[in-house]
Amino acid sequence: MAATTVWQPLNDGLTEICTLLEQQISPSSAVDKSQIWKQLQHFSQIPDFNNYLVFILVRAEGKSIEIRQAAGLLLKNNLKGAYPSMSQENQKYIKSELLPCLGAVDRNIRTTVGTIISVIVNIEEGSGWPELLPALVTCLDSNDLNHMDGAMDALSKICEDIPHVLDSEVPGLAERPINVFLPRLYQFFQSPHASLRKLALGCVNQYVIIMPAALYNSLDKYLQGLFLLANDPVAEVRKLVCAAFVHLTEVLPSSIEPHLRNVMEYMLQVNKDPDEEVALEACEFWSAYCDAQLPSENLKELLPRLIPVLLSNMAYADDDESLLDAEEDESQPDRNQDLKPRFHTSRLHGSEDFDDDDDDSFNVWNLRKCSAAAIDVLSNVFGDEILPALMPLIQAKLSTSGDEAWKEREAAVLTLGAIAEGCFNVQVDQYASALVLQIVAFLLPLLDDKFPLIRSISCWTLSRFGKYLIQEGGNPKGYEQFEKVLMGLLRRLLDSNKRVQEAACSAFATVEEDAAEELVPHLGVILQHLMCAFGKYQRRNLRIVYDAIGTLADSVREELNKPAYLEILMPPLVAKWQQLSNSDKDLFPLLECFTSISQALGVGFAPFAQPVFQRCMDIIQLQHMAKVDPASAGAQYDREFIVCSLDLLSGLAEGLGSGIESLVSQTNLRDLLLNCCMDEAPDVRQSAFALMGDLARVFPAYLQPRLIEFLQVASQQLSTNLIGENLSVANNACWAIGELAVKVRQEVSPIVTNVVSALALILQHAEAVNKSLVENSAITLGRLAWIRPDLVAPHMEHFMKPWCLALAMVRDDLEKEDAFRGLCAVVKVNPSGGVSSLVFICKAIASWHEIRSEDVNSEVSQVLNGYKQMLGNSWAECWSALDPPVKERLARYQV
Repeated sequence: MAATTVWQPLNDGLTEICTLLEQQISPSSAVDKSQIWKQLQHFSQIPDFNNYLVFILVRAEGKSIEIRQAAGLLLKNNLKGAYPSMSQENQKYIKSELLPCLGAVDRNIRTTVGTIISVIVNIEEGSGWPELLPALVTCLDSNDLNHMDGAMDALSKICEDIPHVLDSEVPGLAERPINVFLPRLYQFFQSPHASLRKLALGCVNQYVIIMPAALYNSLDKYLQGLFLLANDPVAEVRKLVCAAFVHLTEVLPSSIEPHLRNVMEYMLQVNKDPDEEVALEACEFWSAYCDAQLPSENLKELLPRLIPVLLSNMAYADDDESLLDAEEDESQPDRNQDLKPRFHTSRLHGSEDFDDDDDDSFNVWNLRKCSAAAIDVLSNVFGDEILPALMPLIQAKLSTSGDEAWKEREAAVLTLGAIAEGCFNVQVDQYASALVLQIVAFLLPLLDDKFPLIRSISCWTLSRFGKYLIQEGGNPKGYEQFEKVLMGLLRRLLDSNKRVQEAACSAFATVEEDAAEELVPHLGVILQHLMCAFGKYQRRNLRIVYDAIGTLADSVREELNKPAYLEILMPPLVAKWQQLSNSDKDLFPLLECFTSISQALGVGFAPFAQPVFQRCMDIIQLQHMAKVDPASAGAQYDREFIVCSLDLLSGLAEGLGSGIESLVSQTNLRDLLLNCCMDEAPDVRQSAFALMGDLARVFPAYLQPRLIEFLQVASQQLSTNLIGENLSVANNACWAIGELAVKVRQEVSPIVTNVVSALALILQHAEAVNKSLVENSAITLGRLAWIRPDLVAPHMEHFMKPWCLALAMVRDDLEKEDAFRGLCAVVKVNPSGGVSSLVFICKAIASWHEIRSEDVNSEVSQVLNGYKQMLGNSWAECWSALDPPVKERLARYQV
């Protein structure tokens, strides 16, 4: 039999590919890179092209390292897509060429080889390459630095990308690979070579999160290794030691409990490390410690030494990028890169059970921010107990004078803002109340400090104390201070420094949310300042003004609907509205702002409604054209235009009520809306169903001609894959079906059975979806049951218990009344279907504080008394299973 021939490249092909790679990495602008890329992509179709690339990487020693590395990186990218469909011979050839190169003399070649190996292991899930693990072990045991480094580099990439592969059974191996590698990795903790210590520790750290048995059983060895490396001369190793302790604290706090004092002392020491990245990693420990609920006494003892360290790390570092643009004057135009991408949140109906924390404007995580976050967490754990250790330090920093000490003063103000929530969030006693007034009195003059970053941080910190001043409503001093904060922030809105403008405007929006109707007496002066800022701000900060105007409208609602206020507010906004084109992204925040204003003004928005409505229609139509043919539309498709316009139309419907009729009657909104309800983008569908529901409430006749289509499309959303954004779409679709059902009554019949079975599934798996969808499902199910009890009652046994559990969580309102009409209706049709869930029916009824509707109250009474009669002696058994508070609530029904 002839021996199998090993693949060999053709010289011409080799030369051609090397030339292309050389041109691709050439810095010369004369070379057309896109043309070269096309040629390389064309070559990728040739079956043995990847063999050429591995040959160049591994064997083309006459070529520059850069060309060989470029071949390796192209090979890596190709394998990600093409590897599974390659012939076995070519796969085998590539793997056989890579392994001997693990110990290549040049480190760039070794690391490229390591990257490609991890890509192949990822694709094969570790099972198709029996030669790899023995080769890695041989290199690790070789004592040759290049071989050890190459193997360790490949191993670290496998551990990072696919750690579970080493903790799996491998055919032909007596034990899991991790059992072979872990002892060797621990040995490398003691290597004289920093690169090996770093890679070994990095590998083991990847396993803390998944904690395989091999690591769990050798934790003592791991901890010994960490203590050994704790004072390593190399900063990157110390950083990994800190990361290891943070991960262990998060994942398995019991593992460090026996060594807690030593670990805490170490973390305190490295929190002052001269290398900022090490200090940052150590600083993460304090928040992790508090989250892990480890003994707080240990931490309390450490506070007098920890707090000064955190405070000194809160001062701006000299190279902090925030310092660079802190001096930026309003006369300097915004650059495009200053405009952060903005994200519009589609309209959602129901309980908003998601965090909507705006990150601060400069969101590079650094030691300053991490230290502030740690102080914030500590203040939440210890409350005002940290004040004795903290206040003298803050006072000392604040009393430093001289320009050179401004960063110390700024850090002190940041600290006060960081503790505002935790230290004063309890019922403010007299001491805390006096301290709040004292702090605010101290901060107010800093709004006029010569340093812009002190003015801006003072805005933020004052906004964090605003709510305590409002709580002090009965205290004339508190109210006087609140007015001073309000006026101080308004003054800073008109600062000439862009950073201060931004901070003041954001801080003012926070105060608006906290103060709500307390703002009403000051509306005139607030609007004058906001509109003055609106006139002078550049594009980036203008977005924040829109937000502040929208928040003001949300906070004071119909109080804004006064001619004097509208004369200040509307003309500048309308002028800007007319100035921007339909494809200008600066329209987004303005559309959002108008949405809040239209909802707040209600019918008062009518004089402005026609042009706003028409503009939204034009924008949606333009985007539908741009989606099909951007050239003839003269605009690039961007679905955010559609989402913002749909949300503004919803705001108009909510604000104008039945007054929307004159706007929509003669338009094609119905067809546009149905189109949007079927869009492939979840956020477009989410906003479309919100508008469908809002129109159903105020002008259902408009949807009538295509009613069944709207209902069918909405019902399809309830059985799609209910994860991520689809949850919010399903939520709005569910709400819209319910709103439409109560208006068109029997006409929903064709979809009732399908919708009820989808809602029953959602309620049966309530833990897998969000609170809002569960509540809307319970209400819509009730509305459909009220309208067609004959269709719903036969299936009630399947969903009665989860339905009642969900109804018990819904707050008392008209929607809940509708749902209980449905509950009573199905019980009347099929009383035996509710017997097995009777305890839950009773709990749902007891969830009402008061049923205001007399007819619902009497129906509920009939249901309870009906069951009492029907069950006879068994009623006592059901009654005894109820908790005392439930019995107390039900006593009013004489059962």
